[in-house]
Amino acid sequence: MQIAVLGAGTMGHGIAQVFAMSGHSVRLYDIDEDIVAAGRDRIETNLDRGIEVGKVSNAAKAATLDNLTTTTDLTDAVDEASFVIEAVPEEVELKREVLARAERDAPTDAIIASNTSSISITQLTEDLKRPDQAIGLHFWNPVHLIDFLEIPLAARTSDKTLAFVRRLVEDDLEFDYEVVNDYPGFASSRLGVALGVEAMRMVAQGVASPAAIDNVMTKGYNYSIGPLEQSDLAGLDVRLDILEYLREQHGERFCPPQILRRKVQSGKTGQKSGEGFYVWDGDTRLEVSDDHR
Repeated sequence: MQIAVLGAGTMGHGIAQVFAMSGHSVRLYDIDEDIVAAGRDRIETNLDRGIEVGKVSNAAKAATLDNLTTTTDLTDAVDEASFVIEAVPEEVELKREVLARAERDAPTDAIIASNTSSISITQLTEDLKRPDQAIGLHFWNPVHLIDFLEIPLAARTSDKTLAFVRRLVEDDLEFDYEVVNDYPGFASSRLGVALGVEAMRMVAQGVASPAAIDNVMTKGYNYSIGPLEQSDLAGLDVRLDILEYLREQHGERFCPPQILRRKVQSGKTGQKSGEGFYVWDGDTRLEVSDDHR
């Protein structure tokens, strides 16, 4: 199957990787050649690390990279695709524009999906000509390590579209999943972001360090990862966009804290920038950042 992934950043490259590893032909698109090249490089790095720990074979790496092509032409990315998924920044109008262009240039029977973690799928797809073929597919970061996703349904998502996506997720990706109804934030972000924002407020108030707060959740509540480390991995700029949207939809309990705004304004957006609530070296968490004003 031909699959198009629109957006080669934090989420897009990971989505492209897991589909390519499952045997699909994947076209990874972004607006700039440097961005798509960086996305491909990150996929190769992920595969090399998989080889180092015995999770990926050399043959699987070669096959995955053979299944992957990159492009800066959106039409070229989608014109033969059976399944298209966008993973562009968490901005309503940008996503609506990308989805509309994808539907226009893709085959008429293509399924169109969004990887949004918070924005209503109905809101994103209501102006499409074939909204019954639209659906959400929310992956977690890092995509190649977390084999679970959330499937939010738009108001007009058809049973046929859901059945297609279920087969893709169950049989090809072999991921676990939950199907949820279309409320802003779905099940995942309303819970995960709420925990993350409270943890940020606690850091700002001096309740405890980021590491201490995360340890309380991982060791005391048996979470696999703490809310502040998870925020760094997701991207603090992404967290800010999500909070702004959820604040509009659900009220002041999702008001972004000033500590988050200041970090984003100073370019400290988490793991991808090298510093957020922690200092990072690539994918490795080094230490707690000393900037929590």
